[in-house]
Formats: sequence, C-alpha cells, structure tokens
Amino acid sequence: MKGIKLLLILVLTLGFLGCKEDPKEVEQVVNNHISTFYFIRHAEKDRSRPEDKDPELNQSGLGRAMRWAEILDNVALDAIYTSNYKRTSMTAAPTAIKKDITPQYYDPHAVNIEKFKNLNLDKNVLIVGHSNTIPQFVNGLLGEEKYQSMEDYDNSSLFIVRIIDGVATDIRLKMD
Repeated sequence: MKGIKLLLILVLTLGFLGCKEDPKEVEQVVNNHISTFYFIRHAEKDRSRPEDKDPELNQSGLGRAMRWAEILDNVALDAIYTSNYKRTSMTAAPTAIKKDITPQYYDPHAVNIEKFKNLNLDKNVLIVGHSNTIPQFVNGLLGEEKYQSMEDYDNSSLFIVRIIDGVATDIRLKMD
C-alpha cells in the first residue's frame, strides 16, 4: 500500500509539473496611424479680366469642380482646406456640399507642416490650392523637394500623399 501511495504521489507530482503553462508570447500592439491628403489645384479660372487678382471659375472650371466631387465621392473625407480665394473655394464647394463638410481656410504660405500633420492624424483630407503652393505643400509632407510649380494651365493634377506611421508615400494622377 505504501508503494502505491508513493507511486500515486510521484504520478501526481509529475502530472502537475507537466501541466505547467507554456510562456505566452507578448502580443505587440501595432498602432498604425494612417493619414491621407488629396491635393488639387483650383479649377479653370476666368481669365477675361487679367487685372482681377481673385477671379471666379469659368464654365470649364465649374464643370471640373463638379467632376472633382464625383471623383472624390467614394473617399471618406474628414476635412477640406482651401486658400481664401474665390477660385479655390468654388473648386471645393461641390465636394464640400456633397460631403456636408464646411471648408476651412488656410494660408498656403504659412503652413506649419508638423502641426498640420498632427491636426489631421488618421484623417482623409482634401486641400485645394494653387500652381505654386500645392507642390510646395506636397513637398513639405514628403520631406523632400520632389515637385516643381505646376504649369499655369494644369488644373487636372491630383496629388495623393499617404502617411503611415510617419512614413510618407505619394502619387500624382491626371484627371482629364
């Protein structure tokens, strides 16, 4: 009987030791921050009065603004920024109305890139600007001088900058 008890104690002891839990792997929580910025230049402006520094859009420009709204229809925008000019506001208007977003004005010559990125972290943002300010803004987000000023009649470029955990990638598309 004593031998059976000893055998039983030995089996139970080995059983408990054998049931010891394997160490769990520590799961790393990946905190992906993804921000996407869509940049367009204002649509075609009315050039009938060259002295007018703040012209509205012409008929072609109004049509292009409507097409931008269609192109961006499936993009879940969180914010829209425009410079304080009629042509940029009019370009953004169809998209803003369709998305029910009130555009915010920004000064394209005084943008603090880091502050702008932080303010728009994890958002999809449309920025409407000008032939010289859009490439400058894109370059700022990329951290390199990749793009030069746009041609005066280039109203069809779409720049997309995606920043994932601080790493920026970009593409430039044409809509004609």
